[in-house]
Amino acid sequence: MILAEDQVRAGHVQAEGVRVASADVRGRDYRPHGFGADALQGGFTLWNRQADPAVQLTAELLDISAGSAEEPVRGSGVFVGGHGDWNGAADGGTIHVTQLRTGEIHTDGGIPEGTPDLISGGVFVISGAAVDNVTSAGPVTTYGQNDMVLDNWGSVATWTATAPVTSHGPSGIGFVNFGELTTLDVQAPIITTGKGARGFNLYDGSLDEARFESISTTGDGSIGIQVSKPLRRLSVAGDVTTTGGEGLSLVKGVQLKLQAFALSVKSDGDIESLDIGGKLATEGSNIATLEVEGRVGSVTIGGGVHASGQGSAAVQLSDGQIDLEGLELSAAFGETVRNQLM
Repeated sequence: MILAEDQVRAGHVQAEGVRVASADVRGRDYRPHGFGADALQGGFTLWNRQADPAVQLTAELLDISAGSAEEPVRGSGVFVGGHGDWNGAADGGTIHVTQLRTGEIHTDGGIPEGTPDLISGGVFVISGAAVDNVTSAGPVTTYGQNDMVLDNWGSVATWTATAPVTSHGPSGIGFVNFGELTTLDVQAPIITTGKGARGFNLYDGSLDEARFESISTTGDGSIGIQVSKPLRRLSVAGDVTTTGGEGLSLVKGVQLKLQAFALSVKSDGDIESLDIGGKLATEGSNIATLEVEGRVGSVTIGGGVHASGQGSAAVQLSDGQIDLEGLELSAAFGETVRNQLM
């Protein structure tokens, strides 16, 4: 753990080839707060806690790994941040990281079931951190309740994942964004298996382009992709699939009932260009595969939109805007298009 506080006013951290074999950080009292939840520190923590914005640190962090499948870190894995306010916005000392490259990460935050206001992350960029390039070069796997796999509250230019992103716990998320992010490129599968564990969420902040290899979820309430803010381009080379129905999931510090949509575009969501190479498909009952409350511009879905569950719809429109012409739509035991008033 490297903290900048007390008399520390500047500095540069260079770390390479660091492996945290085991750690339990659940007892650390200092926890950043934002978006309705506290965040657990990491087995590897670099944190500028100075409230003075004149305190600026720099760093290059290469090949940082934490935990193992047999002994995951208890808490977050790799945690990098600056000073933030109660709402999760940067408001003090900062850290500028030119490169953050991680190896294999395994975490289990040990958060009790049903806890609404505590989270952890496999790789966590916190408010007050500005990172030029994040590279998740090794697989990142989380196992516990509210364990995000990759999470951004800070400012990141490019985040690239070249190895699998996997969540096995309830209310986990493969990648979740609350901060500023220009380009997200996940070149390996995102897989979640827990209840309410989603694949990708653009909850807040900004994101220009997101690219994925494939996304699959299996739990009730486990959405494949949810977009709640403007996104210029969203592309998936393969499929986005879910098998669950409706269930509870953590949303900004509150447990809410969600349907396991393959793709959900919320009222403030706006996707300029949507390109799915494979299919959008769901298996759960009484849900929809594609939910549109916001706007989707140009659309390509190579494998079509399919709902195989009882009473489920391929597309659910709630005052949303999308051109469905030319798309293959099917609902084995429900409506192809369901119009639902807001």
